[in-house]
Amino acid sequence: MIEFQAVTKKYPDGTVAVDNLDLTVEAGKITVFVGPSGCGKTTSLRMINRMIDPTGGAILLEGKDIRESDPPLLRRGIGYVIQHAGLFPHRTVLDNVATVPMLTGQSKRDARTRAGELLELVGLPPNMGKRYPSQLSGGQQQRVGVARALAADPPVLLMDEPFSAVDPIVRDDLQQQLLRLQSELDKTIVFVTHDIDEAIKLGDRVAVFRVGGRLAQYATPSELLAKPADDFVSSFVGRDRGYRALGFLTASGVPVGPLATVPVGTAAAEARGALTDGWAVAVDGDKRPLGWVSTEVLSTVDGAIGADDLISGGSLYEVDSDSGGTAGSLRNALDAALSSPSAVGIAVDNTGAVVGGVTAETVLAALADARRSGEVPT
Repeated sequence: MIEFQAVTKKYPDGTVAVDNLDLTVEAGKITVFVGPSGCGKTTSLRMINRMIDPTGGAILLEGKDIRESDPPLLRRGIGYVIQHAGLFPHRTVLDNVATVPMLTGQSKRDARTRAGELLELVGLPPNMGKRYPSQLSGGQQQRVGVARALAADPPVLLMDEPFSAVDPIVRDDLQQQLLRLQSELDKTIVFVTHDIDEAIKLGDRVAVFRVGGRLAQYATPSELLAKPADDFVSSFVGRDRGYRALGFLTASGVPVGPLATVPVGTAAAEARGALTDGWAVAVDGDKRPLGWVSTEVLSTVDGAIGADDLISGGSLYEVDSDSGGTAGSLRNALDAALSSPSAVGIAVDNTGAVVGGVTAETVLAALADARRSGEVPT
């Protein structure tokens, strides 16, 4: 657990970066600091490992004032991941990750063995260990940065906008990897971002800072979306916070209906007979969706349906077909329906195979049921 007790950081020129911060970071959880530029979120993070010292108040780590610890020794017990990974360019990936274990006294052999295990843990193949940072993509470098931060098995992990320099697809994958790792490792993570969507997706609790280094609200993501503390928080969270809040509601009440499918390679004349309301999902041999075909599209195809004949299918809604329940949220289900060209969202199981479809009408009906049952604040 990390406790901020009336913490202030004031610079010699009079600038107040953090103003009287009181906040408790729960052990084994992800706490996200979010806010506009200049609000003190990164300063607050860097005070935890004494890269910056406060000018007032105290920060306690597991009940002990961090000012009683030697800074280098303190930092060895706290993992740190920054925006551009900060890897040593002259060392291989394996040796980058092995650096911290070797500093703590492990032999080079043991440190490299541990580094190889961590690379696998963050989703990188073993042969990546022989490469140098310049030979990796931005997303791969960030994975190495996370592996290095975990190398000494620290109980606390600090992450300062680690995914902001990569493209949206890679960023989403890195976020998913972080959530997977946290489910396995139960670290105490403090994560800084300026992106409210990232904060809501990752955080068990979210601290919203306002300019001037003051804490505006500290709450769970669902509480933040449902009950913003004031106009600033409401504005920062965004006008579409009601849509975001659907991400915290299970879609267990949304029925998955039948959905027409045709294998790619089917003759267009044969496929026309399989359409429902003028649409069908084109699938591969494992029933994974590849796109949509429609009456209009098939009227222009003389032979078999090919990849060039398909219409983009929108997002997918994953359901857990093994248990009969749902793995997705109302937001996932509604997005699948709204992004589909046919107005029917494609529901898939955990193998990616099509199991049926969902519509916006059925999602909204499930939302109405959730409101009646009190799951959603009205």
